[in-house]
Amino acid sequence: MTARIEPFHAIAVSTLAHRITAEGRHPDRPVIHMEFGQPSTGAPVPALAAARHVLDTQAMGYWESQPLKARIAQHYADTAGVTIDPQQVVLTCGASPALVMALTLRFAPGARVALARPGYVAYRNTLRTLHMEPVELDCGPAERFNITAAALAALDPAPDGLILASPANPTGTVIDPDELAAIVAVARDRGIAIISDEIYHGLTYDGVGAVSLLGIEPEALVVNSFSKYFSMPGWRLGWLVVPPALVDQARARMGNLFLTPPVMSQHAGLAAFDGRAELEGHVAAYARNRALVLAALPDLGLARIAPPDGAFYIWADISHLTSDSMAFCLRMLEDTGVATAPGIDFDPVHGNRFFRISFAVSTAEVEDALARMKPWFAARRAEAGA
Repeated sequence: MTARIEPFHAIAVSTLAHRITAEGRHPDRPVIHMEFGQPSTGAPVPALAAARHVLDTQAMGYWESQPLKARIAQHYADTAGVTIDPQQVVLTCGASPALVMALTLRFAPGARVALARPGYVAYRNTLRTLHMEPVELDCGPAERFNITAAALAALDPAPDGLILASPANPTGTVIDPDELAAIVAVARDRGIAIISDEIYHGLTYDGVGAVSLLGIEPEALVVNSFSKYFSMPGWRLGWLVVPPALVDQARARMGNLFLTPPVMSQHAGLAAFDGRAELEGHVAAYARNRALVLAALPDLGLARIAPPDGAFYIWADISHLTSDSMAFCLRMLEDTGVATAPGIDFDPVHGNRFFRISFAVSTAEVEDALARMKPWFAARRAEAGA
């Protein structure tokens, strides 16, 4: 029997947003897309130059870039003080195939894998697609919306695996390094294999740092991609770091399921490492956007949020205004032209009273969106008597 999974509800919001634009509604008020976690900026200049050169000079067949694998390994040495063999890096068509590979490398159908709720919608749905069981840990304000070592230790029976994300989606919260070490200790003691999604590394604020799990647990499988920090979501390029004992099986999965990542993207990804100044400029822009949104929250009446330590999201409690986050987001889009993500994607239990705002758009768009949202939220509070 095939698995039944839920849709990604933010896609329905985005579909309506694009229909509003296509129908020419409100031409003086273009839709502001804050529903997806993707940078509004393009690939860095060196990446674009490399891609143009490859288009002009190569036919581009199936290929895996050894220089890119070596550069990613160097990246871990430079940023995390971790030494890995370049052959431990398996290049993938984005982080999503890397997650599929990681899950099938460690677990068989029927495996129980723990994850935070709220959490990225594809964790739960990918597990179910692979006939594995998501074991969701309810993480609220008391836990800073993060998994804790105590919560993992309390699970009975112990799960087979654990998916960690720090910074996390949808909350942007970062797990404290000491807590991360405690989680690893519990996992080792209970025989729980860890997959660490580090796709938002490089995107943290106010002096907060995100620790690569490779520095604590060399046996972890680590997922990353060029979509977020490197501002290259449409290039579909990611990677999976695996322990030496799993390299052959990881390569076998990549070759059979996905062949290779796009050749042009691999050349561009290697060059993207030379665009650090430009990329850090994006991070500075996200920091400004974050500050603008945080400053506006009191005027919006949003007092309960997750601490946005990293990534580019605000996860906000709207229970004083609605118990239907999907209807809330659709109405706000229709009324204001601002598209956001309903909480039900990330939390099937409590997400009806939360929504997520992405501030990975331009600063001008953030300012425009906040100006539109302020009177709209005031009207909703008046309706609700809040």
